[in-house]
Amino acid sequence: MELSGVADVLGGEKVLRKKIQSRMDLIELSNKGLTKNALRHLAKFLSFTMSQMAALLPVTERTIQRYAPRKHFNRVVSEQILQIAEVAARGAEVFEDRDKFLAWMDHPNRALADKTPLSLLNSRFGAEMVLDELGRIEHGVFA
Repeated sequence: MELSGVADVLGGEKVLRKKIQSRMDLIELSNKGLTKNALRHLAKFLSFTMSQMAALLPVTERTIQRYAPRKHFNRVVSEQILQIAEVAARGAEVFEDRDKFLAWMDHPNRALADKTPLSLLNSRFGAEMVLDELGRIEHGVFA
C-alpha cells in the first residue's frame, strides 16, 4: 500500500505538514501528534460525524470539540487515528471505490466473527484484523 494514501485521507501534506514516505514518518507523526484538522479530513473521507469518530478513539467527543483545529492530540489518540486512516486508504485502494469500501465496512463479515469491519476499528487488534481481511480480498481469498 502506498503511504501517500494515508496522507491523502488525513488532508495531505498541507494538513500534516509532513510528507509521508515511510512507516518511520508515521511514527514521527504519532509522536508529534495529529491535529483536529487531520481528524476532520478522516471523518469526511469516511462520511462520519465527530461523534462516530469519537466512538472509535480513546477520547470523548466533548474533548474533540474543545480542541482548536491545529492543536495536537496525544500519541495514543494519534496512533489510533493513523491506524484508522491506514484502513481507510487500504480499503479505498482494494475496492477501487470509496463508496463500495464504506458499504463493505457496514456489513457483518464472517471472517471477522460476523462483526462489521467498522465495529473493530476502535482497537489496534481489530484494525489489524480488518487490514488482514482487506489483504485477503485483494488476493481473492475469501473465508
